[in-house]
Amino acid sequence: MTGDAITDGASQTSGRRLLQVMGPGLITGAADDDPSGIATYSQVGAQFGCGLAWTLVFSYPLMTAIQEISARIGRVTGLGIAGNLRRYYSAWLSFSIVLLLLIANLINLGADLGAMGAALKLMVGGPALAYVVLFALLSSGLQIFTRYKRYTSILKWGCLALFAYVVCAFVVDPSWDKVGWAIVWPPLSINADYLMAIVAVSGTTISPFLFFWQAGQEVEETREDPAARPLIRAPRQAEGEFNRIRIDTYVGMGISNFVAVCIVITTAAALHAKGVTEIQPRHRRPKRCRRWLVV
Repeated sequence: MTGDAITDGASQTSGRRLLQVMGPGLITGAADDDPSGIATYSQVGAQFGCGLAWTLVFSYPLMTAIQEISARIGRVTGLGIAGNLRRYYSAWLSFSIVLLLLIANLINLGADLGAMGAALKLMVGGPALAYVVLFALLSSGLQIFTRYKRYTSILKWGCLALFAYVVCAFVVDPSWDKVGWAIVWPPLSINADYLMAIVAVSGTTISPFLFFWQAGQEVEETREDPAARPLIRAPRQAEGEFNRIRIDTYVGMGISNFVAVCIVITTAAALHAKGVTEIQPRHRRPKRCRRWLVV
């Protein structure tokens, strides 16, 4: 066997191993770029250009730290965050936290479904409300009737769609030197809108549902693998599992934030540079001929 053949074989093996390692962290990171998050990044790019792109770089280590902790909780204990709250804390505290999470998730889910329905209406026309119901039924059906391994495989492949935003960032041909300078030496301000935008980006990027999601996925991964057990019962597996979680989380959150930066760059170049600083619906036709327009 030639040296090139050995190298190619080693590369293919490494690629397969990386794909096997990628799981809860990758999917959770992709979930962070949901429709409501995309709307936030787009508005920030239109309003401030690349002036807030630094927040996504700054939040990356914070994001990876909390997500890795969440993943370790699930993998070590074999329970999600809610399960651990119920086990180690009083009932009223765990109930209150889960109730707050439920309310926030319902609001976020409604915003996501509404955005998906509106986007499909833009492309094909028709009633947006019907599309919202269709997306809700499709999502629920996949989660209820699809095996976990199959469902996660679908979600992994779905992550590729996010790279459309990366392509867009290069298509709009931004001034890359200005982008880099805005990240390294950002135009800081104490303006109320600027500070509110920082809060919005931080809240969208480091969101509580992601903590529960990644911990819960680690629990499901353990249940699906006959050889895996919670690390509290199988401490010998800890080193390998912690390495896997770290790589999965670092790469997954890195992709998530990179896509978010590309969204900001795209809207900064396509809208902010042309004087468009707000993204909102505007009706230029009668109600029966409504269209979403950028003003």
